[in-house]
Amino acid sequence: MSGQDLMESMREQRRLLIDTVTAMKHVGRQKAKAENVYRKELCKKILIERDRGTPVTIISDVCRGDEKIADLKMERDIKETDYEVCEHMINACKLEIRILENEITQERQGG
Repeated sequence: MSGQDLMESMREQRRLLIDTVTAMKHVGRQKAKAENVYRKELCKKILIERDRGTPVTIISDVCRGDEKIADLKMERDIKETDYEVCEHMINACKLEIRILENEITQERQGG
């Protein structure tokens, strides 16, 4: 790769890093909202089951097995995964930038 190609790759990686950090803010908020909805609905379901006289030892399993609660948990887990993907992408961009920096340094030193 020429020095110019390396610099263009560096710019692309920096743009990708900035875009991913920006996306992570949005994904993080979605994650928090999904967690909030899940916990509120789970709490409501637990109270309903307690009023019904469901034995305390199985309330957790009964509530988490409810279709609505299970779907909310899945949505929460998906948002968590999306957030983790952003973290990994940021780390990959940082690594690629370091590699490009080393290549640029070697190119400047006559390599």
